[in-house]
Amino acid sequence: MHAAFFLLLGASLARFLMRHPGETRTPWIIALSAVLAVLYLLGPVLGSRPTPRRLTWLGALVVVWMVLVVLAPSFAWCAVPLFYTGLRILPPRAALALVALLTVFVVAAQLRLATGFDPNLVLAPPAVAAVATAVFVHMRRQAVRQRELSVRQRELIDDLLRTRRELAATERREGTLAERQRLSMEIHDTLAQGLSSQQMLLQAADRSWDADPATARRHVLTATGIAERNLAEARRFVHDLAPADLAEGGGLEAALHTLAARETERSGGGLTVRCHVEGVPAAPLPDRVQSALLRIAQGALANVTEHAEATVAALTLTHLGDRVVLDIADDGRGFGPDRSAPRPPEDVRGHGLPAMRARVRQLGGTLTVESAPGEGTVLSAALPLPHTGTSSAPAGPPAPPAPSDLSAPSTPEEPA
Repeated sequence: MHAAFFLLLGASLARFLMRHPGETRTPWIIALSAVLAVLYLLGPVLGSRPTPRRLTWLGALVVVWMVLVVLAPSFAWCAVPLFYTGLRILPPRAALALVALLTVFVVAAQLRLATGFDPNLVLAPPAVAAVATAVFVHMRRQAVRQRELSVRQRELIDDLLRTRRELAATERREGTLAERQRLSMEIHDTLAQGLSSQQMLLQAADRSWDADPATARRHVLTATGIAERNLAEARRFVHDLAPADLAEGGGLEAALHTLAARETERSGGGLTVRCHVEGVPAAPLPDRVQSALLRIAQGALANVTEHAEATVAALTLTHLGDRVVLDIADDGRGFGPDRSAPRPPEDVRGHGLPAMRARVRQLGGTLTVESAPGEGTVLSAALPLPHTGTSSAPAGPPAPPAPSDLSAPSTPEEPA
C-alpha cells in the first residue's frame, strides 16, 4: 500500500507536468507533492494507535491532498491508499465518514477532468471505495477472529497444563500414601513384632532371673537372636530407601565411580568398568532418581558379570537439562531376539530387566536395550527431571558411549 501511494503520487505529478508545462501553479504543485510525500513517510514513525499526534498527522495529510486535488484533479487517485490509512487509524464511523469525504473529492476531480458528463465517473469511485472498505473490514474481522482463536487456544493449553500438573500431584500423593502404607505394614510385621517379642522375653527373664537362671539366660539369648533379625530388617529398609553408596555422601556421580571401582576389583582383572559423566545438572537430582539410576547400574553390571562374558564395560551418565540418561555398555557376547524362549516370572528374582523397567516406569522414564549376538549390549535408562526453568544443555537423544570406551566393535542399532 505504501508503494502504491508513492507510485500514484509520482504518476499524478508527472501527468500534471507533462500536460501543464510552465504554469504559475507548477511550483505549488511540486511543493505540495513533496509535503504530502514527507507527511506520508512520517506516518509509521507515529505508530498505529489513534493518539492526538496521530490524528493531527492524518488531518494534515488529508488537507494537503485535498488542496492538491483542487489545484490538480489528477492527484485524486492517491485517495485509495488514504482510504486504508483512515480505516486503520480511525474508529469505524469516523473512518466511513472520511472515506465518503475522499470519495466526493475523487468524483469531483474526475468530473473536472472529463469533457462532458459521464455516469461512470460518478459511480466508479464510490464502487471502488466500497470494495476497498469491504475488503479492509473483512480482513480486520478475520484478524480479530484469529486473535480470539489464539487466545482461546492459549487458555485451553493453560487448562491442559494445569490439569496435568494437578493429575501429577495427585498421583504423587497417591504414591506417597501407598509407600507409607507399605512401610507401615513392613514395620508392623517385622520390627514392631520383634520388639514386642523382645520385651516379653526380657520381662520373663527378669522374673525368673533368681529362681531359674538357665531359663532366664535362654530368654535373653532368644531376645538377642530376635534383635539380630530386627537389625537385619532395619538395614534392609535403609538400603531400600537409600542405597549405601548414596548414603555415604557424594551424590550419584561419586556412587557410580565407587561402583565401577568395586566391580573392577571384585572381578579380579576379568572385567574393567569405566565411568564417565557428561554435562552438569541444572539442579541437584532428586533422591528417587539417584537411587533408581544407581540400582539400575548395579543390576546391569550384575547381568554383565553373570551373562555377558565381557572384558570392558562403560557407565556413562549424561545430564540433558530436562532429563538424565544412564548408559551401560559392554563388549560381551550380546544376544538376539528370541521370542520363543519362555520368560521367567518377574517375582522369581528381584533383579534383571523386569526390575529395571519397573523402576524406570515408576519415574516416568524409558528403558532401551540394544544388542546383537557377538556385538555387545547397550542398556540406556532415561529419566525426566522436574522443570527448573533453566537448561544446562540442549535437549536431544541420549548419546551412546564412545567406541573408545570399549575394546569390541560398537554396539549395533538393532533393538533386542
